[in-house]
Amino acid sequence: MRIIKIIAVLVLMCCVKATTAQELNCKVEIMHDRIQNTDPKVFQSLKRAITEFLNTRKWTSDNYKPNERIECNFMLNVTEKSGENTYKATLNIQASRPVFNTNYSSSIVNFIDREIIFKYDETQVFNFDDNRVTGPDELVSNLTAVFAYYSYLIIGFNYDSFAPKGGSEYLKRAQNIVNNAPEGKAIAGWKAADGNRNRYWIIDQLLSPRFEAVRTFWYDFHRQGLDLMSQKPEDARKKMLSGVPALAKVANENPSSILFQFIFGAKSLEFINVLNMTPAAERKDYVDQLSKMDVPNSAKYKSIK
Repeated sequence: MRIIKIIAVLVLMCCVKATTAQELNCKVEIMHDRIQNTDPKVFQSLKRAITEFLNTRKWTSDNYKPNERIECNFMLNVTEKSGENTYKATLNIQASRPVFNTNYSSSIVNFIDREIIFKYDETQVFNFDDNRVTGPDELVSNLTAVFAYYSYLIIGFNYDSFAPKGGSEYLKRAQNIVNNAPEGKAIAGWKAADGNRNRYWIIDQLLSPRFEAVRTFWYDFHRQGLDLMSQKPEDARKKMLSGVPALAKVANENPSSILFQFIFGAKSLEFINVLNMTPAAERKDYVDQLSKMDVPNSAKYKSIK
């Protein structure tokens, strides 16, 4: 009887494990064409280490079903070997969330970080602790800190799209990484003084009361807009555009904000699509406002007029 009970417990544990999963379902690519005289196995090992770090670490206290995991892509483009086992790179981060009652996935992050430097060898173990972001070697720590930062950012944006400010806890964890980030002469992107378009400013602006309208827009656009598109397309369309005037006001008060570059990197195509669904007589103000906020895509908006 005791053996039967033990077997039953083990089966139950297996069933629970099979129906729960970590938060992220990330694909990782490492580009290293520019790096000479380095064994390609190093980068194969790096890819495995990052993939395991992102996909097996428990980032939240919530239980996810396998089909609820957040789809994301990280492409690390290694551009230079600057020292022993030390590399410079850019990082392309993409993530999406499903839209209710459709087969469509909506982009929530589409950004390139151009200030990546790290140290890695095949014996290296990926360790990250929210309470101790920086370890003995700052360049080793910088690699895990960067990936943890963007993981929390993705999760925060995802939760914000389902509930008003629903991602605050995880955005604050990203900010904690910024506040305790590795320091070194070659390391950049974590401080206000490093420039006005980096990791520091993304999270600073996202959590600032001055940019509160951005997070309100984010929830309305997704939960009250996209998620209703299959049921009430006209109401959904109007809701997706209703936050544009408030966004324009914040953008006007905060010119050159990195947060708007971050937002429009993910949302410009959807804005263009929803404008194409909008009666011509209603488009002009939205086109004008979006053209000023999203300058790289200004011509695309104006072509809709």
